[in-house]
Amino acid sequence: MRTSVIIVFGLVVAVCAAADEPIAIVSQTQDGPNPDGSYKFAFETANGIKGEESGSVTGEGENAALQVQGSSSYKSSDGQDISLTYTANEEGFKPEGAHLPTPPPIPDLIKKALEWIEAHPSKENQ
Repeated sequence: MRTSVIIVFGLVVAVCAAADEPIAIVSQTQDGPNPDGSYKFAFETANGIKGEESGSVTGEGENAALQVQGSSSYKSSDGQDISLTYTANEEGFKPEGAHLPTPPPIPDLIKKALEWIEAHPSKENQ
């Protein structure tokens, strides 16, 4: 449920573990968890690591789902600014960032074949 929280704090721990001196927390805020399931937190460290996240519960009973949005940023060991935004919900964790690898494009022939298959489903699958 709080996978994204673990990922963000894992990132902070990994970066801080490489330092010889403890890194000060410049700012930190937290709201929640609230009775409705919502929460919000943010932090910034002295070496420029920033993170924030908010979440809320939608639906009720068996249809209840946690909706999370967040971001983190830091400077990589080679000086590159790294920025990550993400959402997490019943459809999974979806990170976005220029530094993340992307899959190669689907070749045109494969794309056309998939479109043809979708337009002409077999009678067995109907």
